[in-house]
Amino acid sequence: MTIQLAIATVAGGFIFPFLIRLLWGKMCDLWGAAGGYMAAGFIVGTAWTLNHGVGLMFQSGAAWVDMAFAAGAGLFVASALSGDNVSKGLVNLFYALIGGSIGGLILSFMA
Repeated sequence: MTIQLAIATVAGGFIFPFLIRLLWGKMCDLWGAAGGYMAAGFIVGTAWTLNHGVGLMFQSGAAWVDMAFAAGAGLFVASALSGDNVSKGLVNLFYALIGGSIGGLILSFMA
């Protein structure tokens, strides 16, 4: 992997949790449950399109990474750096790892 591909992959992995942290709560606060559904479509759809449709992330070989890994790890690090209670975040990180593993496993059945 070249340095350019590595930088693009890190940027792609950063975009998804950054958008979640920045927008999801505000959309839910403004529009309630409908805002949550709009955030899910907008944030997840945009991040998926950038990372997989446009090809911002580079994946080689048989390795797979689900977007739940990026969201879980990125939001946990953001919480830790901002001084939030990380013990609550460990539970969310655990479930994100489980969800990402299951999603990646199911996707590997299709390859």
